[in-house]
Amino acid sequence: MSDHSPITALSEDECWEMLHSEEFGRLAFHLLDEVHIVPLNYAVDGKRRLIFRTAEGGKLLGLTINDDVAFEIDEFTEDWARSVVVRGRARQLEGLEADATDQLPLRPWVDTAKFNVIAVEVEEINGRHFELTRPWLHMRPHPQD
Repeated sequence: MSDHSPITALSEDECWEMLHSEEFGRLAFHLLDEVHIVPLNYAVDGKRRLIFRTAEGGKLLGLTINDDVAFEIDEFTEDWARSVVVRGRARQLEGLEADATDQLPLRPWVDTAKFNVIAVEVEEINGRHFELTRPWLHMRPHPQD
């Protein structure tokens, strides 16, 4: 049996590199007695915080009531996958601190007003790289030419 593992941990720097290179992920947060997960676009600032904008609503309410959040990004090909998971605390930025985020490559993907700027202060970060076998790929239908 081989000592080779198809799963390897990403270093902290590799995790941050991946977070910098992506701009779309999923945020998990609490809203009352439920856990919710939502897709959102984000940017990483110079303080290694995840920054996103949101409108008034359940997400903002949930983050105000309970600031404990998780965030996940991933990417994959037919041969490999990578995933980074972050745990941290979310807080709304205001004033000059919120204005400073205007310099980030962060604009709403959906044409809606999102005036609330949220920063996730990262407390824990980890990532994994997976070598995939996916033996069922041959079973997928192929587009007709």
